[in-house]
Amino acid sequence: MTRDSAFSWRFVAPLFTGSTINAVNTSLIATALVPVAAAVRVPVGRTAVLVSALYLAGAIAQPTGGKLAEEFGARRVFLIGLLIVLAGGVVGGTGRSLTALVVARVLIGVGSSAVYPSAMLLVRRRAEAAGLTAPPGGVLGGLMLAGSATAALGLPIGGVLVDAWGWRTTFLVNLPVALAALVMALLWIPADPPVEGPVTPRQLAARVDVAGIAGFGGAMAALLVFLMELPRPNWTSLCLAVLLGAGLVWWELRASRPFIDMRLLRANPALTRTYLRWAVASLCVYTVLYGLTQWLQAERGVSSKEAGLLLLPMSALPVLIVQPISRRNLVRAPLLVSAFCCLAASIGVLSLSRDTPILWVVGITLAVGVTLAATSSANQTTLYAQAPAAQLGTASGLLRTSGFLGSIASTALISLAFHTQVNDDRLHVLALIMVAASVAGLALVLTDRGLTTRADM
Repeated sequence: MTRDSAFSWRFVAPLFTGSTINAVNTSLIATALVPVAAAVRVPVGRTAVLVSALYLAGAIAQPTGGKLAEEFGARRVFLIGLLIVLAGGVVGGTGRSLTALVVARVLIGVGSSAVYPSAMLLVRRRAEAAGLTAPPGGVLGGLMLAGSATAALGLPIGGVLVDAWGWRTTFLVNLPVALAALVMALLWIPADPPVEGPVTPRQLAARVDVAGIAGFGGAMAALLVFLMELPRPNWTSLCLAVLLGAGLVWWELRASRPFIDMRLLRANPALTRTYLRWAVASLCVYTVLYGLTQWLQAERGVSSKEAGLLLLPMSALPVLIVQPISRRNLVRAPLLVSAFCCLAASIGVLSLSRDTPILWVVGITLAVGVTLAATSSANQTTLYAQAPAAQLGTASGLLRTSGFLGSIASTALISLAFHTQVNDDRLHVLALIMVAASVAGLALVLTDRGLTTRADM
């Protein structure tokens, strides 16, 4: 099997298509919150749960989907994830209550979260079958472009859909995308080998580490509840998150087949630093994506559609930048460029005011676009080389979870800053936090002696 035949367009098309679902849905719902509130007759503030529901589902389901793919077959989990997305689209498209819509968002979050780590595992096994000794950079770049860089497309797509056909389309749009990916995967992705068995319920629980998954899910849920309820801190949730987190570490260090291999993270600090870099970058990117959007609408009087269009450079630039970086398996230089651009964008937000020319805003979104493109491609390539092949599914899911944590932290900070009103001074508070995070991100790159020019296997 040659490189070209291994990664033909038929093999990668369903992977790329399926991976866009989670990324786009992280921001797709933003422009629909107000009409959803009117339709189901609840205050607008309560609809924020539709955003946090997908974050929570994704943060837990990403590594879980990767673990299941490692144990039971990446193609099987990929297909099941798409079926769950289809169910979520139907429930959301026909739902008549906020509860039904929350269930739909959870289904979409869980289903789409199984897709990306499964896709990474399929790529790794395909590369091994083809005898490739270096990461297939072009394929990884396309996967990251589909799985992360498309997140900023959710706002303009959502704005157009809501204006043209109503809020239900933000759920129904998932149906043709998931169905297309499902059909392509059935036709063009080779079947998984038979699952090792027979497996008793007790053996199954140990094999996938059900206790570890439950502990991780509980700790993440408690942490996210604490963050989402700011500025009214729920200290009970925070204490529960700490206790469950400590229990999780204790359990995983003793588990025979751990869900999260703590011993690997301890022995492989480079992998931990990769997660930290992605979390820091995600915090800054999503602060611009959501915080700057709110400021533009509240302080500058910009419409939802116009605000979405102003953020298009965040998606347009990665399309141009990701592939050249990924094809060469570049690591250190893109991470440095990303860190400096993130710092420049943060300083740019700090200088914004009601009278700042709109071109300055475009410049900021361009800098954030470079940040997103460079850091996503370099960190994914680094992860591919750092993680053991047998654990790539879980490791890939944890990378996405670290990004979710950064984005959730950004929404908590935005909630704190804009709690009573949206103005220049409160935007500048967010900017100062972004500057501090950017400096920390830059330090992570400059002090990491393990980063090479290119990724090696």
